[in-house]
Amino acid sequence: MKPAPIIITGTIMGLAGLFSFNSSAVKLSLGALPAATAPPGSTAAPTTTTTARRAGGSTPPPTTAGPPTTTTTAAPTASRSATGEATNYNFGILSVKVTVSGTKITNISIASIDDGGNPRSAYIDQASIPLLEQQALAAQSASIQGVSGASYTTAGFEQSLQSALTKLGL
Repeated sequence: MKPAPIIITGTIMGLAGLFSFNSSAVKLSLGALPAATAPPGSTAAPTTTTTARRAGGSTPPPTTAGPPTTTTTAAPTASRSATGEATNYNFGILSVKVTVSGTKITNISIASIDDGGNPRSAYIDQASIPLLEQQALAAQSASIQGVSGASYTTAGFEQSLQSALTKLGL
């Protein structure tokens, strides 16, 4: 038997499978990020807000840059929160806000982020930060796996998170 009909049939079947494959883009959004504000009575510089245009004409949520804040309560078992230091992660500056109840981390969010209007960096941040927040909540610490392809964002996130946890005494 000659191999040509088998090769032609296999090629046709492979092409049919390739052309019938449908994929769709995953859409991720961080939503509106809260602005970092200074505690009452502080003489910190005001925060600045920047907005960048994305490819495709859409405008991302505003990002803020400014001094990190810390808010704590007196009782160690009460819910308290702290914002980590603003960390330069090579493609921008971010800071993480952590809320704890006792010694358990109950919420992690981005207090401020400024990616300099770089659309690629904004895309990487939107895809990686929700995963980093989930990993940190699961680990209950700043020792997280990280996100492949977002090593700079991961390093900045970990550094700011550790800063916030240190402020809270964890």
